[in-house]
Amino acid sequence: MLHFWRAPEAAFSPMSRLGPIVNPVKPMRVLLVEDERRIASFVRKGLTEQGFDVDACRDGDEAYLRATRQPYDVIVLDIMLPGRDGLSILRNLREQKNSVPVILLTARTELPERLEGLNLGADDYVTKPFYLEELIARIHAVARRASGDSLSVLQAGDLSVHLITRDVKRGQQPVELTPREFALLEYLMRAPGRVLTRTQILEHVWGYDFDPQTNLVDVYIQRVRKKIAPADEEDLIETVRGVGYRFRKT
Repeated sequence: MLHFWRAPEAAFSPMSRLGPIVNPVKPMRVLLVEDERRIASFVRKGLTEQGFDVDACRDGDEAYLRATRQPYDVIVLDIMLPGRDGLSILRNLREQKNSVPVILLTARTELPERLEGLNLGADDYVTKPFYLEELIARIHAVARRASGDSLSVLQAGDLSVHLITRDVKRGQQPVELTPREFALLEYLMRAPGRVLTRTQILEHVWGYDFDPQTNLVDVYIQRVRKKIAPADEEDLIETVRGVGYRFRKT
């Protein structure tokens, strides 16, 4: 797995050209607590470029004060910190009935530590190294759960994708997709109008073990296009020459 701070081109360039993916009127407020300067700088830059309002600190005591004195939509909290550690911050917040969603970061993968964090009230858990896009997706997910907004159907015109039943329909006509084709379509539909590079698609849909020069993405794009769009209609998946693909806004 690649370290997320080694791939800034994949993480920022296509997204920043198209602007943030969150609501520009009321940006989501995120408290980022990470004591490793390089990681903190990279993540803060990425979140800011995606439209988040980010406060960052590297010390557990400062983080606790900020979390108790200011309202945040999500806290991204490293466990190993100077001053208070992340788990003690989480424990105290929950004891005070502070229900702000918390995503824990750690370089350690032992099950007891993960269980302790979840039992203390963490909403999610990310193990380093990770991709920035994964963290962004998890931030949106915990924020949606906290607000009661659970998206279960993706809709684009008469194309509907049911995320729970995994049924796909074009009008009343069922569309049969393989699991990989479904994952590809879901990924594209979650970001209509946003250009996704082939590398981003490979990383999200297939993982990290493929040669970036492979034409695997192009092959699957063509398969999905044929299945979801009649021959006489405009393609819902657009090719951005030299960059990648995007799902057309309807």
